[in-house]
This record gives sequence, structure tokens and C-alpha cells, in this order.
Amino acid sequence: MPNVPSSRASRRQPLKGSSPSSPGREPVATRSPRVARRKLETRLRLLDAAFELVAQKGMDGVTITEITNAADVGFGSFYNYFDSKEGIFTALVEWLFEEFASTLDRLAAGLPDPAEAVAVSVRHTLLRAYREPVWGQLLIREGLSTRALSRGLGQRLLRDTKRGISERRFIVADELMCVFSVIGTVAAGVAAELHLSGSSKRAVRARKALRSRHEKFAESTAAIVLQAFGIKRAEAEKIARRPLPVPAQTARI
Repeated sequence: MPNVPSSRASRRQPLKGSSPSSPGREPVATRSPRVARRKLETRLRLLDAAFELVAQKGMDGVTITEITNAADVGFGSFYNYFDSKEGIFTALVEWLFEEFASTLDRLAAGLPDPAEAVAVSVRHTLLRAYREPVWGQLLIREGLSTRALSRGLGQRLLRDTKRGISERRFIVADELMCVFSVIGTVAAGVAAELHLSGSSKRAVRARKALRSRHEKFAESTAAIVLQAFGIKRAEAEKIARRPLPVPAQTARI
């Protein structure tokens, strides 16, 4: 069974600044705060159950009945929140990546250098994919999708790219094509990590011993990304090896 995040509670927290009802069918906002709270809790239980089942069986092997049973929700009630199985998977992906993007924002908040902010984001993305293969598989699946580019990680990468260009830290001919290139590089790095980590039983048993190798791989990928932004190799490698910042508050990353 693939690695599953250790803390279910962190996934049950609603995202700041987001609408808990989107993209479900029924809005959470009602006249009664108690009813609204129960609706939100039910929706989060469905999302949490979907993630656990995807971690075990993959998206194609999960049914709506299994999701509702695992969430202890009536089958018919499912459609009060999502139109279809694909609908809950779409919401799940947006939820997970928005959560992670917010975590990256907290990590990079105190970094004055946009190059280091990008490097930190790339390294944490690779390391999380290594720790949580299911999350990594979702990232590969959604990496260049319209959803990924129009919100969450994609929008933050575009924002950081524009910041680096405006500060004359990055030198790129086309910012959007550069973003596509970076996303492709990171997705390829995640795919390589998942392949190497899953190809050997011995490697799986020795995950802690191999952590330094995965950290170095994440650093190398970050250095490649920075070079795509026009930073020279020696400087890019130096930036990518800087100590990772610690989040200001405890968060699953």
C-alpha cells in the first residue's frame, strides 16, 4: 500500500480564503451555522475517504459506494456535494494542491530572493512526492491540466516568475513558456522519484537511509529549474543547497 499522510486531521481543515462548497453542487452557506458546519464536515469526510481509497486502489478502482461507505454517508447524499466520481476527484486534487500551495507560501514568505523562493518550492514538492507517492501521482496526472495552471501551484509559480522578472532576477524570453517548462521538469523529477523509490523492495525498506539521496535529487532538480530562469549553474546550485526554511506553524508538507 502506498504511503498515506500520517495526519488525517490536517486534511480535514477547511482552506483559508476558499469556498468549502466549491466545486460541489450544494453551497455550504445556509441560515443555520450548525447546518453549515455539518454540511462542511460531511463534505470533508467524503474527501478524506476518497483520498484514503485512492491511496489504496488508485482512482480507477474506487467507486462512489466505497467512498460513501468509508465516510459513513448515505449514497444519495453524495450527490448533494458532488456531481460524479470525477467531480469528487477534481475537488480532491484542488483541495490537496491548494493546501500545499498555501504551505509553500508560508515557507517562502520570509525569503527576499525570488530564486530561493522557487528553489524551496521545488525541493519541498519533490520531497513530498517522495514521502507520499499517491500525492506525487496526482501531481503528475494534473501537472499540466487547466485546473493546475489556473489556480494553486500553477498560479503561484506564475506569480513568482513575474516577481523574479520584475526584480531582474530572472531572464526569460516568455514567462508562460518558462512556467510550462518548469512544471514539466518538476513533473519529470517526481516521476523519476516514484519510479526509483518503487522499483526496489530494498529501497522501500531503506527509505530513511536513502533520504539524503532524495534530498540531493531535489536540490539538483531545483538547480535545473533556476537555470531555466537564466541563473548561472554555479549560483543555481549554491541557492538550491541552502537550508530549507521551517514553517512558522506546524503543517503537513
